[in-house]
Amino acid sequence: MSRFIEGLDRRQTVLLPSSLNDYVGEDNQVRVVEVFIDSLDLAELGFAGMVPEATGGPAYHPSTLLRIYLYGYLNRIPSSRRLEREAQRNLELIWLTGRLAPDHKTIADFRRNNGPAIQAVCRQFVLLCRRIGLFADTGVAIDGSKFKAVNSRDRNLTPYKLERRMQQVDESIRRYLEAMETADRYNDAGSRAKSVRLAGRIAELREQMRRFRDMEQAVLAAPDQQISLTDPDARSMATSGKGSGIVGYNVQAAVDTEHHLIVAHTVINAGHDRTQLAPMTELAQEATGRQELTVLADRGYFSGRQVLACVEAGAIPYVPKPLTSGSKADNRFGKQDFVYLPKQDAYRCPAGALLTSRYETVEKDMTLHCYLTDACMTCSVKAKCTTGKERRIKRWEHEDVLDAMQKRLDQVGQAMRLRRRTVEHPFGTIKAWMGATHFLTRTLGRVSTEMSLQVLAYNMKRVIAIMGTEALMHAMRA
Repeated sequence: MSRFIEGLDRRQTVLLPSSLNDYVGEDNQVRVVEVFIDSLDLAELGFAGMVPEATGGPAYHPSTLLRIYLYGYLNRIPSSRRLEREAQRNLELIWLTGRLAPDHKTIADFRRNNGPAIQAVCRQFVLLCRRIGLFADTGVAIDGSKFKAVNSRDRNLTPYKLERRMQQVDESIRRYLEAMETADRYNDAGSRAKSVRLAGRIAELREQMRRFRDMEQAVLAAPDQQISLTDPDARSMATSGKGSGIVGYNVQAAVDTEHHLIVAHTVINAGHDRTQLAPMTELAQEATGRQELTVLADRGYFSGRQVLACVEAGAIPYVPKPLTSGSKADNRFGKQDFVYLPKQDAYRCPAGALLTSRYETVEKDMTLHCYLTDACMTCSVKAKCTTGKERRIKRWEHEDVLDAMQKRLDQVGQAMRLRRRTVEHPFGTIKAWMGATHFLTRTLGRVSTEMSLQVLAYNMKRVIAIMGTEALMHAMRA
C-alpha cells in the first residue's frame, strides 16, 4: 500500500454540489466585492451604459465588469485577456458574475471608457473607511514613487539623447563605408554581395539620421524638451541608483500612520516632489475629514511656499530641510550656525556678533530680509565664515513657519522613521503585485485609472485583514 496521499481517479463519478454558492465560503473576499459594488450608485458615480440602448444586442451591466476588474486586481490579474480566461474557468469569478464571461475587448473598453468613474469608486472606499472610523485620530505620511510606463528608455528622446544617437549613427556609417572600401578591393562575388548589404545598411542609417534631425526640432519645441514615442505622457525620471533612471510616472500617495491605508493618491509626470506637499495634504484632509492633520514627508518635499500653504490650510507639517549649504561643503559656517533672536530680529553669528536687518530683496517672488554686521571686517574667524567683504544671511518673510516646523521635528525624533515605515510599505506591496512591467496602459488618464484600481485592491485587502470579511460586509450594509 502506498504511503503517499493519492488523488481521485479522473473517471470516478462525483456528485458535485448543485449550487455555485456552495463553492464560495462565507468568509471569501469575493463576497466583500459583491456587497461593496452593490452598495454603490454607479449612475451617480458616472459609469457609462447604465441605461441600455433601445436597439442592438444587449450589453453587460457596468456592475458585472466592475466586479471582474476588482476581483482581478485583488488577485493580481490586471490583464483583460487573462481576465477573459479566468471568467470562463475560475469558480470564484463565475460565482461573482453569475457565469457571465465577457470577451477581453469588452473588459478593456470598460476600463478605458470609465476612468473617472473607477477613480470615484476608489474614493468611495476611502470614504467608507472614514465612516467606519479607521481615520479617527491618525496622521498621514506622504511620499512619491516612480513607476515604469509602457515606454522604453530608447523610445524617450531628449536633446542630449538625440545628439548621442546621431553621433552613434555617424560612427556606424563611417565604419560601414570603410568596410565597403575593403570589400571593393577584392572584387569577387562574395565581396560584391557584402557591398550590396552594406550599402543597404548605410541607406537605412541615413534615413534614421534624417528622422532624428526632423525629431530634433520637435524635441526642442516641447515644453520640457522631452518626447516619448510610445506613451506621450510618460517622462524620463531619475531614481536613487546611478544610471537607473526610468521612463514612467510619479505616483503620489498619502498613507495613514495607524492602519497603512492609502487615503489619497494621484499620478503626475513630473520627476520631483517639490510642488506636491500642499496638494497631497489637501487631498488627505478632504479624504479624512480632518483639517488639523499631521503630515510627514521627506526632504524632497521641502519648499517654503508648500509648507506655508499646509499651515494656512490647518495641517501640521513635518518636513526636514535639505542640507544643501555651499558654505558647509567648503568647510565654512552654514546658515544653521547662525542663531535667530526673534525679540531683537537679529542673528547671532558663531563669533557672538549680531547681524541686523538692513534691507529687503525679492527673489523668485519671495520677499527676503538681508542681515549683516560691520563686525566682519575685524572678525578673527572670518575665513571660516565668508570669502566676501561680510557675511550676509537672508531670511524669508515667513521663515518663522519653517522655524516652528524644525522645532517640532527636534522634539519628535522618530518622525522620519515613522514616515518611512508607513508610506514605503504600500508602494513596495503594489509594485510587487504589478511585477516588472508595472503599468499596462498608456497616457496619464488611463494610468491614473489603473493606479486607482491598484489602490482600491490594496485598501480592501488591508481592511479585510484589519476587520475581517464579516465585519466589513456588515459595515458596508449599514
